[in-house]
Amino acid sequence: MTTALITGSTAGIGAAFARRLASDGHNLVLVARDTKRLQEQATELHDRHGVEVEVRTADLATDDGIETVAARLSDRRAPVDLLINNAGFGNKGRYLDVSMADELKMLKVHCEAVLRLTSAASEAMRERGRGGVVNVASVAAFVPRGTYGASKAWVVQFTQGVAKDLAGTGVRLMALCPGFVRTEFHQRAGMGTDNIPNWMWLDADKLVAAALSDLARGKTLSIPDPRYKALMGLVKVTPRGLLGGVSSRTGRKYGPQ
Repeated sequence: MTTALITGSTAGIGAAFARRLASDGHNLVLVARDTKRLQEQATELHDRHGVEVEVRTADLATDDGIETVAARLSDRRAPVDLLINNAGFGNKGRYLDVSMADELKMLKVHCEAVLRLTSAASEAMRERGRGGVVNVASVAAFVPRGTYGASKAWVVQFTQGVAKDLAGTGVRLMALCPGFVRTEFHQRAGMGTDNIPNWMWLDADKLVAAALSDLARGKTLSIPDPRYKALMGLVKVTPRGLLGGVSSRTGRKYGPQ
């Protein structure tokens, strides 16, 4: 049986990955900050699917938290075959309204943690000649929207670049770019969602199914919904100056309230 490690596993997209991978027979290593929720999640998945579930309490905004997970990924005695770098968060407010400490914390989780965990996992996977990494980004990566969008753009560029460097080694990497997903993400950030049209919302379980299908097909970038694929197609042909204005207006309309 293969083992998957999922960061930010207790809610949203991370929890959807855990449910799907457990139902497919994968053993799991679940990573999050809340030990109680991790233990409850582990018990439920073990009892329902009969898989082995390990929990690691770690805050990926800290060096100790990142090192804890990196050490687990580097353990050759208990190899991890699939890494899902899903942990992340949003800050409410425009640039300069958000504290520098919160901006740096976001970069720590979205960029540094992704870099260090991807590196730890990929090195061990390359030695075995097989493995996969899914780095969860966002469609915000393709539009100018402050630190959040910039950090997710980094995830996309980093992941696709590493995928090219490791081509032929048996290690597959993919950046997953969802749109709005019904999770705890917005609530935790104190963001209102009543003004977001229903058609823009995605289902986490369907999103995960599409993502795993794209990974199996060897894609390095997954935008797992026709609606967002179409939107991102328009983004590609829109002049950057115009796109910045549209992005700013859209962010004020559909972003944090």
